[in-house]
Amino acid sequence: MNGQRVIATKRRPQEIIIKDTHRGLLYKDGVLDAVLTAGRFEYPQPKELPFGGLFQKEERMPQVEVVLVDIRERDMTIKGQEILTADKVAIRVSIVVRYQVIDPVAAMHAVQSYEERIYTDVQLAARRSLASMSLEQILTNRNQLSDDILSEVKEAAAGYGVEIGRADVKDLVFPGNLEQIMNRVLMAERMAEEQLIQARARAEVERIDAQTKADTQRVRAEAQAVEARTVAEAMAEAETIKAQAEVRTIQDRASAAALYTEHPALIRLMELETLQSLGRNANTRVYVGFGSEQPKIEVNGE
Repeated sequence: MNGQRVIATKRRPQEIIIKDTHRGLLYKDGVLDAVLTAGRFEYPQPKELPFGGLFQKEERMPQVEVVLVDIRERDMTIKGQEILTADKVAIRVSIVVRYQVIDPVAAMHAVQSYEERIYTDVQLAARRSLASMSLEQILTNRNQLSDDILSEVKEAAAGYGVEIGRADVKDLVFPGNLEQIMNRVLMAERMAEEQLIQARARAEVERIDAQTKADTQRVRAEAQAVEARTVAEAMAEAETIKAQAEVRTIQDRASAAALYTEHPALIRLMELETLQSLGRNANTRVYVGFGSEQPKIEVNGE
């Protein structure tokens, strides 16, 4: 019920108590006079007139009516609404709406029954939202359906003094064996997703393995190149040292030759030293020939 009516008239004076959970709309002769908050209100009988009012006009008491409006937060369940989706599948949907009257005057005056209007507005919003969604979208994103209904109904309900707190899809019922079919489809999709994840994992492992092998080969090639460069540098250094030694040997020989040329006696001295060294060997025979020119020495060793 939208409101509980309490009438106080001349014939029936009334004491009215309004709880914190309600507000009262006070009407006098059908005209809204005030909005009553929680408290006790009393409308006394009119005063008695002398002689029963035969000689005086009876003072008229207006008809007083108080309509109680519940301002607590309440739930409304809209059950079994059969609606076609965008892909022409008929489903039955149940929706739970949480609402609260925040403007008692608008709730009682703007519409004939704000509860019936909430019911109608939510029903139409659900039809429009479901008609724009496929069955797969509804199954995978039920929250979007609830958000669409709430956003559409919330503004409309504010116009007649009601605040919509939430509008959630409670149940979805599919015709015949469609639910089983959809369950199989969802199961197949989950298996496909699982296989895709496994395939991606294998591909990632293979990629990492290939990358590791490539890095190993690169490191090995770099090491071989460094080794070859080191060997080449070492050989070049050895050749350089050898060439320098040969140059020094040639220079030494050239110096010795110059010295021998300048002092011929040195050559004879070297010959004598050589003969002396050979003479220490018992198996060595030395033949010395003398001629008109410089003596010739021949050495035969067994």
